[in-house]
Amino acid sequence: MCNVAKESIGFVGVGRMGGRMARRLVDAGVDLIIYDTSADMMKPLVERGARTADSPAAVASACEIVFVSLPTPAVVESVALGPRGIAEGTRVKIFIDTSTTGATAARRIAEGLAKKNIIAVDCPISGGLPGAEKGTLAVMVSCPEEILPRLRPILENLGKIFYCGAKPGMGQTMKLLNNLLSATAMAITSEAVVMGVKAGLDPGLVVDVLNAGTARNTASTDKFPKYILPRTFNAGFAMGLFNKDIRLCLEEADALGVPMIVGNAVRQLYSIALASEGANADMTEVVKPVERWAGAVVGPTRSGS
Repeated sequence: MCNVAKESIGFVGVGRMGGRMARRLVDAGVDLIIYDTSADMMKPLVERGARTADSPAAVASACEIVFVSLPTPAVVESVALGPRGIAEGTRVKIFIDTSTTGATAARRIAEGLAKKNIIAVDCPISGGLPGAEKGTLAVMVSCPEEILPRLRPILENLGKIFYCGAKPGMGQTMKLLNNLLSATAMAITSEAVVMGVKAGLDPGLVVDVLNAGTARNTASTDKFPKYILPRTFNAGFAMGLFNKDIRLCLEEADALGVPMIVGNAVRQLYSIALASEGANADMTEVVKPVERWAGAVVGPTRSGS
């Protein structure tokens, strides 16, 4: 963990991901001022030394740097530019968005904040709840290069920094590419492992062989052993949010004129899983509709391996 100067930093949205990132900042010695619509989410951070404010605007009136970690582009835009939002703060100079909003929304929010002389920083992250907990996230930053030295000691508490460029939206584009590939790995690995089970293969054996060969991917090495084979389905990323990220990526691709033939097939499977399992289901539950169609369940391994 990197130490930071004792300056006041704001954090709006301290839920599952935001709360873990905020905790790392508090533990690094940051004087953290937080706001969330849920008092229960703020309580553990207050117990560690964070202070609360009664609105995003109040946070932005107490700090020059304000982080947000929020679920959708619409919520981010409302918190940034809406009534009692960050743009109404009297002190804020830098807005750091760790959410996944897509490049189009990021540019629109940056334009709105620029009118108040606030610099918008793309800062989407990847690595899930374990990465947020351990400070091993991939931190994808786009911002004016001259402010990066000020941000680096703060962001290094969250994970490894990747500077994506100066223009608003570049970090967001990188994050969407990451999530589309992650979703693709989950989708095709689900189909492959279900096929193996239907053919009579032990699911643990299927996963072990995939991981020893050329088919190795993030789903086979992480999601299947941890969350699907034991049937816990608790990777910590909601189906509704994952579908949102896939949609945003394909919309950006369409705007850029890039074909997404495989990506659209992945979106279709996740849309089906969203409808059948629900928005609050875990993203790993995308395997369930495949199982139902095939009449085969990827359960605990018979060998116990």
